[in-house]
Amino acid sequence: MFITKLNRAILTLFLLTASLYLSAQLEPVLEVNKERALLAQASQQKIDSFQEKTDKDSAEYKSVSKQIEGLKVYNAQKRKQIKRQVERMKEIEKTMKDSTVLQRQIPPLARRMFEGLKQFIALDIPFRAGERTERLSFIQAALDNPVVSPAEKLRQVLDGYSVESEYGRKIDTYKDTILIDDQERDVNILRIGRLVLAYQTSDLSETGIYNKETQSWESLPGRYRNSIRDGIAMAKKVKTVDILELPVPAAEVTQ
Repeated sequence: MFITKLNRAILTLFLLTASLYLSAQLEPVLEVNKERALLAQASQQKIDSFQEKTDKDSAEYKSVSKQIEGLKVYNAQKRKQIKRQVERMKEIEKTMKDSTVLQRQIPPLARRMFEGLKQFIALDIPFRAGERTERLSFIQAALDNPVVSPAEKLRQVLDGYSVESEYGRKIDTYKDTILIDDQERDVNILRIGRLVLAYQTSDLSETGIYNKETQSWESLPGRYRNSIRDGIAMAKKVKTVDILELPVPAAEVTQ
């Protein structure tokens, strides 16, 4: 019994001794593994940090690359715009040179056109003489005014031509005082374009027409009285436009 207990004690002591020995032998190995694990962890952290920086740099590179591409497109558009602007500046410069030449030519042209307008009115049938004379005076004043631009002077002359052109396409009536048989008479005037210029007294007692060849007013037969009366009513828009029987001068032959 005693031997058995001794053997157990010896065995226990042996196992304890062996355990302590193994522990002493393994401790350096475990310590080395621990250091390796720490190193591996540090290395992984460095790798993760490097990868993160690489990803960030890659994203920034892609962003910068897109910006560069955008700037290339923008610069190409700007170059086209600048080219067009340079071409436009050249066109404007040429236009300004041409404009300077035109500005020198406009005043004498306006003068010649005005003289032609005056001559035309002087040779035309004498209707609305006061109105037309006043218009000529207005244009003359504009031509003589140094403050008025050449373009405005020409516009005034062209307006004069435009008004005269309109006269030839309209029927018109107005009151006037004319010379008949060396006597001044107050009459109603009927103008149909430039074909007919007739007159009629308010009491319808006398009707006549302007003779361009003799440059005088001449009486018309009684059969034209109603036609002239109706024409005046049509011009006043108190009667519907209808056919009128009127004497029309023969066409002039141009030499």
